Amino acid sequence: MLQQILHDMYIDPELLAELNDEQKHILFYKMREEQLRRWREREEKEQREEAALKRTARFKQSNDRRVQWLHGSDGEIWVWIMGDSPGDKPYEQISEELMAERARQQAQKEAEELWKQKEAEITKKFRDAMAKEKAKIVAEKWKLEIEDRKAAKLMEGKIQEELKKREEEERQRGEEQIRQQEELRAKELYLSLKQAQQHSQHSEHEDQEWKEQLRRSKAADEERSHKARRARDEYQRQSLRAIQRGKVAGLSNLFKGTSLSNEPEIKLNSNNPSPLMTLTTPVRKAWECPSRPISREILIRWFKEEQLPRRAGFERNTCAVAPWFHGIISRQEAEELLMNKSEGAFLVRVSEKIWGYALSYRQQSGFKHFLVDASGDFYSFLGVDPNRHVTLTDLIDFHKEEIITSSGGELLLEPCGQRKNPPDYNSLFE
Repeated sequence: MLQQILHDMYIDPELLAELNDEQKHILFYKMREEQLRRWREREEKEQREEAALKRTARFKQSNDRRVQWLHGSDGEIWVWIMGDSPGDKPYEQISEELMAERARQQAQKEAEELWKQKEAEITKKFRDAMAKEKAKIVAEKWKLEIEDRKAAKLMEGKIQEELKKREEEERQRGEEQIRQQEELRAKELYLSLKQAQQHSQHSEHEDQEWKEQLRRSKAADEERSHKARRARDEYQRQSLRAIQRGKVAGLSNLFKGTSLSNEPEIKLNSNNPSPLMTLTTPVRKAWECPSRPISREILIRWFKEEQLPRRAGFERNTCAVAPWFHGIISRQEAEELLMNKSEGAFLVRVSEKIWGYALSYRQQSGFKHFLVDASGDFYSFLGVDPNRHVTLTDLIDFHKEEIITSSGGELLLEPCGQRKNPPDYNSLFE
């Protein structure tokens, strides 16, 4: 069931409503992992195709190269040798002028940026000083008499003129410093460009933007891998004891030689609807079930033909129906049965949403419902833990000692039995 959901990347809303919050979070996390895996495959495929196109384009370009000669007025090939014509500058002089111009432009650009910073600092410095002086004068003005306010205003004007004069002097000094730095920087850039030209044949240019993108991509991949690794560690921690005790379906080699199709069929005595069963051994033909239950009749047929041979709902090594087993009942009916029970009470009912069961659990603050996937050759909680059990009874007995989820700490303590007569699972064994 989980593999089908991940393959389609879709879950039926009715089935989603059966999951609790933790099951939904885990299921959405697995769907997100599947999306990332598909995205990586698509990106790798596109990169391979792009590389192949580039190789093809380079090969085609190398084969399409042509040389066309420029002809003069006399019809002959026109040839010009730099430096031989009157007024031509030698190559060394042209190269020197180009490098000097590049150095001058770069130094000028850096000087403009530096001057902007310097001008902002100067403006802020004197603006703050002006504001402080003005605030000081305003505070003093309110303390003076009316006849002294004119003198205070004259003093304010003198202070402002002095500050403007100092600001202008500071600007001139700043401009002179920037000009000197510009000249020095131009000389440094000229020397560096000269050295770069001499060693250009032995160096490789690296694209800094590409390196930054690569670093971010690697960091994102490491973060996603870290999250996936934490989820796998959590699953492994929960399933460690199950693996040690041999209750995981993938490790139970004892069942490989046993054919489940030859298990005895179990029928309920219609005259005495007790948990004790009579055994017969008819041979049933395999049938192909739809993707999910579509009617109650098909669900009953599925249980009789696929689950009864696997002793689903029976106690271990007996022909008695387990006290926690119920038939096709709704979530509301299950909660009514558990209403007056203590925390840890539980029952297992046949689900109408999937090929499997629903475990209804009584907790202190309400109820929880966990879906049990039985569509394969094992039993496991859908989206909660990775443990695979050979029988439904193995799953129940395992979680009598081990919690279902680490956050909820659910332990199966008290089975919730029947209230009706005949029992609600009567139609499954007729």
